[in-house]
Amino acid sequence: MAGRYDRAVTIYSPDGHLLQVEYAQEAVRKGSTVIGLCTTNSIVLGMEKKNVNTLQEERTVRKICMLDDHVVMTFAGLTADARIIVSRAQAEAQSHRLNFEKPVSVEYITRFIAQMKQKYTQSNGRRPFGLSCLVGGFDEDGTPHLFQTEPSGIFYEWKASGTGRSGALARAHMEKHADEILASADKPMATLKHVVRTLVSSATLNQNQLEVAVLEHKQPLRMIDHQVVADLVRDVHLEMEEEVKQRTRKTPRP
Repeated sequence: MAGRYDRAVTIYSPDGHLLQVEYAQEAVRKGSTVIGLCTTNSIVLGMEKKNVNTLQEERTVRKICMLDDHVVMTFAGLTADARIIVSRAQAEAQSHRLNFEKPVSVEYITRFIAQMKQKYTQSNGRRPFGLSCLVGGFDEDGTPHLFQTEPSGIFYEWKASGTGRSGALARAHMEKHADEILASADKPMATLKHVVRTLVSSATLNQNQLEVAVLEHKQPLRMIDHQVVADLVRDVHLEMEEEVKQRTRKTPRP
């Protein structure tokens, strides 16, 4: 039955689904895991880093893009689709500065991205973007925001979220430890550790498979040094091993 209704993005299936949009969401679920965390004074992004061929330039495979001086985006899904989104969002941010003499708000540029995605679900001859985006940044008053957009064009604001192949597990992990994460929102190293632990726990990544970036108000994007990430991964593994030992001690013997 699906074959009759997935030939065009504008055709609904009998149960009310746009199958091409759902296929785009499946492309997201097969993408690299990315997570975002909004603290009191920064946006922290963590992402799964794919192995780079020895002869390949590593700088060409980055999944973090600056849309403006104060807005950063990462994504899960099709990288080629992301290039289109990034290019148009950057042009819109520049146009806004030129016309209104002030930077875009984070919600404005997120809404622009979401509207562009939604248009691609309503016209023939196109397909939906196979892309879920995490957009974080600061408004003029320094207030941080983190938004997530989906292939359908919807978007939500989050304190912390994840997407990609282990996105659901990452969100579940952060929800489980929400009190700890929110309590450490003003402690940079604790926040970094939460991001690293989420990736290690949900996506089973090692120190060579993840990247962490931090954006602070009126500061350039900062990529966390590999050695710092490696130290955090080691600490997280030690904590997890200790927690397993404690649970084992508490488990009553038959």
